[in-house]
Amino acid sequence: MLTIHGVTRSRASRIIWLCHEIGLPFRQVPVIQAYRLPAPDAPDAPLNTRSPAFLKLSPAGAIPVIEDDGLVLSESMACTLYLARKHGQPFGPADSAEDALMLQWSFYATCAIEADALTILFLHNPGKTLNGSDAAAVSTAAERLLRPLAVVEAHLSAQGHMVGGRFTVADLNMAEVLRYAQPYAPLMDRFPTLRAWLEDCQARPAFRRMWEARLAEPE
Repeated sequence: MLTIHGVTRSRASRIIWLCHEIGLPFRQVPVIQAYRLPAPDAPDAPLNTRSPAFLKLSPAGAIPVIEDDGLVLSESMACTLYLARKHGQPFGPADSAEDALMLQWSFYATCAIEADALTILFLHNPGKTLNGSDAAAVSTAAERLLRPLAVVEAHLSAQGHMVGGRFTVADLNMAEVLRYAQPYAPLMDRFPTLRAWLEDCQARPAFRRMWEARLAEPE
């Protein structure tokens, strides 16, 4: 059985969502991020990214990590792309062209969007006033996101989905990155097609199942 190392309040959420889409059973080992613990190196600390047992599996000390049929794999995008390819359509590629496009859009999400989207996630609290430096950082991140989000908006307006005219791992990977910037209305309101597509992705039963488990975990 597939094993996922990592709490759901992490990028493991991407893998868990995909498993629910595929109907793939898995075992989850709730490794928590060390920075979330007051004393991650204490003898009684819960299993975390600095625990010696986990570092043997992941020398980088980062979650998620999966184990599948003897393969140990880290990096969440690599994990979702691997599982989608292994288990095939409709979430995986139908041919080499779709495979390449799924890689393209997943890399685009990671390289062109994720860093600035995370800035918004960490600093923007809806309904609260930001201090000067945080407000400037959010504004700068949103400005940098205008170009890549316009690319995604135009693609979705023409194609409906990221690849193949259907919901695939490319949609899932892109949606999980864009979720970080989703609460920032001044940005998202400029991209109505993207916003509607993201809401549709998050209305899927597999996403809701993952999200309920995520919310059930301690913050």
